[in-house]
Amino acid sequence: MRHAEMRRRDRMAEIEKFAAENEIPVQNAQLLNTALTHTSYANEHKNEVIHDNERLEFLGDAILDLVIGEYLFLRFPSWPEGELTRAKASVVCKPSCAECAAKFHVGDYMRLGRSRISILGDAFEAVIGAIYLDNNYEVASRFILGHMKKFLDLIDQGDYDHDYKSDLQEMVQKHGDVNISYVVTKDEGPAHDKTIWMEIHINGKVMGESIGKNKKEAAQRAAKEKFSSPSLVSGHARLR
Repeated sequence: MRHAEMRRRDRMAEIEKFAAENEIPVQNAQLLNTALTHTSYANEHKNEVIHDNERLEFLGDAILDLVIGEYLFLRFPSWPEGELTRAKASVVCKPSCAECAAKFHVGDYMRLGRSRISILGDAFEAVIGAIYLDNNYEVASRFILGHMKKFLDLIDQGDYDHDYKSDLQEMVQKHGDVNISYVVTKDEGPAHDKTIWMEIHINGKVMGESIGKNKKEAAQRAAKEKFSSPSLVSGHARLR
């Protein structure tokens, strides 16, 4: 019993440190503790009363969707529903959530089982759920908008959800039948934080390389760089 109590106190000290580092107001530290407990850990400690973060993740996902939807609705009063939906999807997606979680070191405070599957994006949503329950909508909204600023700024700049692969395909095929392919040359890192290196091949020739956190991002960046290249049009004749 003494050992279990010491572990509980140490864990609560970790949670308080996490909250202080990230300026999260805390009334009930147990909510944050649950938000940072993966189901794999709970399953491996069934002899203890441990709640995993799946219910908080469910709630946090709904709050995240509402906060970003409200922000975009007010920020872009002339946008139609379809444009608002695409913009929101670019912000609330799992890669964005995982990147936010990594920046405030959620992984350092997660309780995980041996499986250690990708959990950062889910944990970010669970933390949002805990902040909402422990405080209110306004506090949760400030937390979300603060951590999602990078992605919201991209929307302001018009640099989101744009299909540069299609743009590039359309551009080069104006000059004849051209084959474009995207080839992964290397990937590094754990499942929740991978880095992908990808080459773009045009008619079998390597025409550029880019990196991203997943295949889609790496391919879009490679296509964007090539599409924006001044040499794109002049190079068509040599590619055919």
